[in-house]
Amino acid sequence: MEGMATLTVRSKHKADVIDVTDRVQQLVNESGVEAGLCHVYVAHTTAGVFINENADPDVMTDVLTTLDALVPWENGYRHAEGNAAAHIKATLIGTSQTIPVRDGRLALGRWQGIYFAEFDGPRERQVQVTILG
Repeated sequence: MEGMATLTVRSKHKADVIDVTDRVQQLVNESGVEAGLCHVYVAHTTAGVFINENADPDVMTDVLTTLDALVPWENGYRHAEGNAAAHIKATLIGTSQTIPVRDGRLALGRWQGIYFAEFDGPRERQVQVTILG
């Protein structure tokens, strides 16, 4: 059996990261797929998805702080909407991740988690998950 689902994610800050690992794993469980692929996709131009350490929350603080230093909110951008920094950060992070599924589990590394990244919040967003077996 294969599956497709949409997760709703609500950010609380202009820039935010939200661990969605458990929610994605639940969808894998519900799909019944024992071996295959799980694709996580964000169809937004000012948000993204990435995999990184989920043991120490300071890592996410460091990620957001570094992205802010690299791409400041105000920098003389030409984009009239005023959120060019969010678009650039989303481009750097990317919009999708594909994770192997083995024995019905996401085959993530011991310390890895799947994160939704918001760069123009707070707002409600959609994360599309496709599971193929």
